[in-house]
Amino acid sequence: MTIRQFEYALAVAEAGSVTAAAESLRVAQPSVSQQIRGLERELGVTLFTRTSAGLVPTAVGRAFLRDAEVAVRAARRARATARAGADELEGELVVAAQMGLGTRQLPGALSALRRRFPRLEITVFEEANPAELERLARRGVVDLGLMGGPCQGGLYEGHHLGDEEFVVVLGSEQARLAADRVELREVAREPWIRFDHGSALDGVLRDVLRDNDLAPATVARVSQTTTAVRWAAHGLGVTLVPASAVPPGFEYLTRPVLPAVSMPTVAAVRPGAGPAEMALLDLLRQETWYYTGFSGNGSGLAHNWVAPPSTTNSAPVV
Repeated sequence: MTIRQFEYALAVAEAGSVTAAAESLRVAQPSVSQQIRGLERELGVTLFTRTSAGLVPTAVGRAFLRDAEVAVRAARRARATARAGADELEGELVVAAQMGLGTRQLPGALSALRRRFPRLEITVFEEANPAELERLARRGVVDLGLMGGPCQGGLYEGHHLGDEEFVVVLGSEQARLAADRVELREVAREPWIRFDHGSALDGVLRDVLRDNDLAPATVARVSQTTTAVRWAAHGLGVTLVPASAVPPGFEYLTRPVLPAVSMPTVAAVRPGAGPAEMALLDLLRQETWYYTGFSGNGSGLAHNWVAPPSTTNSAPVV
């Protein structure tokens, strides 16, 4: 078996046909068919079955493809490490962020990374469900992740970057009358815009409400922080989000809460990570993470961000 065969099998699974896979790989169709048949003969199994929707992986094929994806990504990382020079780095870097974390900081760090290594291919996706993030990590798909809390299972090393303070987002009239800090009990009577069941952000809100013996009505559930903020701005209800996840122009509607709510932001990297991951980690450390307070005049966020002392030399946390 070869990495090329693994890549061809993954391309067929994604495209649903040999023809489309060959086009995406920029190779001749017979070459893809030959490699897949050779792989099936060597394994002694059928990886794909033909349906009206095209080629789909069999049960054993799905299991094989999960491990094949890990192998392909590992090979690409090894190739990138071997080719990395003083000013040159290429290959693929996959970054996953827990929804709501690093919204302001990650784009700046990634832009700096791209300027430094223009041949590096970067893929970023945002994931609401921490269980899905863990599944991707165990498959070896994620090179660097941003998560709220410690790393589990020893697969990754965690580096504490800072802490995200959560703010409540109010409607325009509510914000005009609100104090610089809002007690949770004051808004518990309002309908709440919450996040999907199982998401990390809804887990934070669920714990906050439970710890403060509050049970407000839920008017809507959404999958994105931007949606929650915009709906709150239109007066549908209130919501609780990380301060850095508030879109520009909506800061005046936000207030920190009493008791304060915050979440540690941790960069998770694989032990023995390559130069791309370590370069991004260094850039993330240079970003500002900790929000210190509000303007004090009822105008909302003062954009007063500083890096806490612990992020200067962020040691691995578990």
